[in-house]
Amino acid sequence: MSTQEPQSHPTLSELRAKAQPIEVRSRKNAEHWSAQLYLRHISIYFTMLLVRTRISANGVTGLMILSGWCIAASLLIPGIWGAVLAVFFSQVQMYIDCCDGEVARWRGTSGAKGVFLDKVGHYTTEGLVAVALGVRAVGEWKNLSDDPAGAYPYLLAGTVLAGLVLLNKALNDMVHVSRAFNGLDKLADSQAATALNPGFVAKLKRAARFVPFHRIYHSVEMSLLALVASIVTAIATSVDAAPLIGERWLIVVLAPLCLLSVIGHFMSIMASRRLS
Repeated sequence: MSTQEPQSHPTLSELRAKAQPIEVRSRKNAEHWSAQLYLRHISIYFTMLLVRTRISANGVTGLMILSGWCIAASLLIPGIWGAVLAVFFSQVQMYIDCCDGEVARWRGTSGAKGVFLDKVGHYTTEGLVAVALGVRAVGEWKNLSDDPAGAYPYLLAGTVLAGLVLLNKALNDMVHVSRAFNGLDKLADSQAATALNPGFVAKLKRAARFVPFHRIYHSVEMSLLALVASIVTAIATSVDAAPLIGERWLIVVLAPLCLLSVIGHFMSIMASRRLS
């Protein structure tokens, strides 16, 4: 038997033990709820196929990035089917996002380049999806020339939303950069490491659990909201309501809520032990 066979043809139990260790499955912030709920249970089967090929873990991350961009591209297709396609690609992106790390852990090729590419994928995807929501609220492309004044607020809202979404994501990375620049240890991905000091901010965060709108600025959630908005528009159109009412209300509501999320996120970082 070749000494390379166990590396390229693992059993499912061998692969699961090394590629999905408990410390990965129990991470507090790094795992999206869809991964915890169902994707990790099925990603191992695609990983089993991937480790039998020559594709690198970074190559798998490249597929994740492309699928993420397809979410935004799908949202440029008017109507329900564009939103359905966006939801589909959001699941594909998260599925492959599970697999790239599993391939890296199995082959022992985890590194800074993989983390960097993963960040590029999620930052660009979520920024583009936010912009696409604004474009989607404009409707057909001809509306840009026929009614530029009417289209402008939605394009602006989408652009502002994109900037806020990216800032909200960057705040977490700013914490790690600040710790590294000051010689502090890597922040553990645990409840204790991000716990708030007792006080007003901690009370606000506990209250936010009942209305967790700060959790909707991910590609999965935004694509699902786009689908709901399309359904609302379809129903409203049947009773001669205003055009694109679902898409337009969605982008108008998401932008200010994201601003509140950014402010709350900043306050929670400053009120926690993350920078000490």
